[in-house]
Amino acid sequence: MVPRPQRVEPGPGQESVWDYPRPPRLEPVGDRLTVVVGGQVVADTTAGFRVLETSQAPAYYFPPDDVAAEHLRPSSTQTWCEWKGAASYVDVVVGDLVVAGAAWTYLRPNTAFAPIAGYLAFYAQKADRCTVGDDVVRPNDGDFYGGWITSRVVGPFKGAAGTRGW
Repeated sequence: MVPRPQRVEPGPGQESVWDYPRPPRLEPVGDRLTVVVGGQVVADTTAGFRVLETSQAPAYYFPPDDVAAEHLRPSSTQTWCEWKGAASYVDVVVGDLVVAGAAWTYLRPNTAFAPIAGYLAFYAQKADRCTVGDDVVRPNDGDFYGGWITSRVVGPFKGAAGTRGW
C-alpha cells in the first residue's frame, strides 16, 4: 500500500481534493461539460453535477437528455458505492467502435444523490476528449475511479496502483 500522501497546496482559483468532504458532496456545475468518443460528441451539457470526495478528482454527471442515447448500450457490469448505491454501466458505441464500460449511472441512488438519478458519468480514460469549460480533462490514473482532473484541482489523486487504501 502506498502511504497517504501530503496535500498539495492549491493556487489561486484551484481546489485541493484533500479538502473535499467524506461522505462526498453533490453540487451543480454551470460550466459546459463535453465528452467525445470516436470523434463524435456523445455528451454535452451546461446542467451537470459533480461529486466531490476526499482524495478523488471530481466525477461529472450529465443529464440523460444531454447524452446521445443512440451511442449508449447497456452493459452487464454493476458496482456498489457506499454513498451512492448500485451503479450500472453502459458501453459507448460509435460506428464500429465499442468502448466497454465507458460510463456509469445510478438509476436509484441513495437519498443524498437523488438529483443525479439516471444521469451519466464518463471515464475520461475511455474517451478521446472531455472538457470542463475551456479546460481539457486529464484522465485519472488507474481504471477504477472516474474523476476528471483539470487545472482547477490539485492532488495527489486517488486512483493509481496502491492508492485504494488512502
